Amino acid sequence: MAVSVKGDSADPMVEPNVIPLVDIMLVLLIIFIITIPVMTHAVKIDLPRDNPNPPAEPPPVVRIYIEFDGTLLWNGTPIDFDTFRNYVAVENAKDPQPEIHVDAHRRAQYVYVAKVLFTLQRGGLQKVGFVSEGPPT
Repeated sequence: MAVSVKGDSADPMVEPNVIPLVDIMLVLLIIFIITIPVMTHAVKIDLPRDNPNPPAEPPPVVRIYIEFDGTLLWNGTPIDFDTFRNYVAVENAKDPQPEIHVDAHRRAQYVYVAKVLFTLQRGGLQKVGFVSEGPPT
């Protein structure tokens, strides 16, 4: 862009200097040209498919509560650990498998919870989750 230099130096300059603005715009254009192909790069994701035949009724729920001293409650009934293993084997044989809700007293040692989870895993139960509803009534 041409700048007029004729006239008195006391006259105000009427034409704005747009050269820095054009330089900045060109730099931004180059940045956008470089970054847009990176932003439009697609990543293949295998999403789960919808089940066309959902189960007619929800699976049964088994609630396991672990007391602070390691005592187990199976749906509110106190049981020993050998009986617990037998119950896990029976529930594994059912189709569909029940949902297992594990809850522990807040002062229960982690070793009791880990032992229960290990037994559930070795027993083949698939649907195990944690809840915090407190002791069964």
